[in-house]
Amino acid sequence: MPQLKAPFVVLACGNPSRGDDALGPLLLARLSPWLQEAGLDGHFELIEDFQFQIEHALDLQGRQAALFIDAGEGTAPPFFLQRVLAERRQAPTSHALSPGAVVAVLERIDDAVPPDVQMLCVRGERFELGEGLSAAASRHLEPAWQALQAWCRACIAGDIGAAGRQ
Repeated sequence: MPQLKAPFVVLACGNPSRGDDALGPLLLARLSPWLQEAGLDGHFELIEDFQFQIEHALDLQGRQAALFIDAGEGTAPPFFLQRVLAERRQAPTSHALSPGAVVAVLERIDDAVPPDVQMLCVRGERFELGEGLSAAASRHLEPAWQALQAWCRACIAGDIGAAGRQ
């Protein structure tokens, strides 16, 4: 019997050895025990990678909602949380896609209605190899964590769209 997918997926990308690029993996690492403690871990699949890739479109199939998490250098502090629409103007390649390009790939390969997809982008300052988390990124981490928890709660409550109205 095929295993059913969790209704919600969280995909975080980043390289922990590149300073503030660690924000996505740090949030995802914090999310796993919180979901277990809240008894919600069966509702969410957590995926971490260095960058979003074409294969992540398959991770969106059959979901009610998806959240991409990444660090952004030009992001307004402390973060933004918004709905992601398909980006059809970017040709998919095998490396480093935006969340919108991943959604566009899903639309090309699957006739089903795509899930509600949102992006949590946390402001980062320093992305150099070997750097630690900057003081500014450390300050942005807690408000982003609160937004991530709110998104998860909204998913469970069936009010996914409310999570993007932060």
